[in-house]
Amino acid sequence: MARAIRVNDRTNLTSGIARLGQRMRRQGTVAEQAHDGDTLIVSAVGDIGVRLLGIDTAEVSFRFPGTTQFVGIEDDRWKPFLADPFAKTWPKFTEELPAELVESLKGRLRENAAENHHRHARAAEVALEREIISDMKVMQKTDESFQMFMVFGYEIMDIYGRFLCFINRNQPNRNKPAPRPLSYNERLLKLGQASPYFIWPNVNPWRKEDSILKAVPDPKGMKRQILLSKSLGRVRRDVAASRAAHHGIFHATDPLQLEPFELRFLSRRQRPSRWVIDLTADDGVLLRPENYYRVPNSEDRLFVSPEHVPLFVERGWKREAAG
Repeated sequence: MARAIRVNDRTNLTSGIARLGQRMRRQGTVAEQAHDGDTLIVSAVGDIGVRLLGIDTAEVSFRFPGTTQFVGIEDDRWKPFLADPFAKTWPKFTEELPAELVESLKGRLRENAAENHHRHARAAEVALEREIISDMKVMQKTDESFQMFMVFGYEIMDIYGRFLCFINRNQPNRNKPAPRPLSYNERLLKLGQASPYFIWPNVNPWRKEDSILKAVPDPKGMKRQILLSKSLGRVRRDVAASRAAHHGIFHATDPLQLEPFELRFLSRRQRPSRWVIDLTADDGVLLRPENYYRVPNSEDRLFVSPEHVPLFVERGWKREAAG
């Protein structure tokens, strides 16, 4: 079935298809589903993509540099690109990357970078499938009857028309038929199959605030706020434990060479755009996007989109100077 919500790459327009919603297990009428002059109850016509918040897994496919075509990472075209994305044979960056960032990337990339990325992408995909299949068995559901529960972040949808959420098996009773497990987002992090990708304000404790202004942390109390967040603290400890045990992307001899967001900005031939807060510091500084690598562990980074930076500055945060 086609996607209910889709994005037109040419016009950058997100659109969708819907029908009148259900009413008492039947198709509703216009009179029933026109709630008032500016509200309709509808059902989506087609499937809806979901992007798991707080995590980033290796890409199965992405737009190949210089094209609009999505190409599987297993395709041979990726091998020379990911082995050396800075070679003069590739399209120029819209703005050159700083030499220090280039050196950081080159220091991790090997000739087999494409094969490495594809391997970890497949491992993450298989891990998610296994978790869902396991939940189906626990809940005694089939492909048709199994349901999932979604909790959204502050931002509901991304630029690709996918819902942004934390997702888990739908289990109204916390303890029956078995104790409710962590969300799929958190399970993949604990398994070492995903990189943390914390984007403010879509993760705890900030997504619980009732307004985006209240969600801006105090620059002088950031570390305390992090320590008081049980869920964020647990996730960060789980990731650190996976790294110490060399699970998944932290494999001792075959770690993921290129973080997923790095593959994306390299392929787009653009600089990274999100500013970064070091969760281990308490200095009230927003690191420049191109300096994310100075926070070596991904669970210690909090990304801030450029459109939100003025809110932080108003609260007293300082932008790192260029240079």
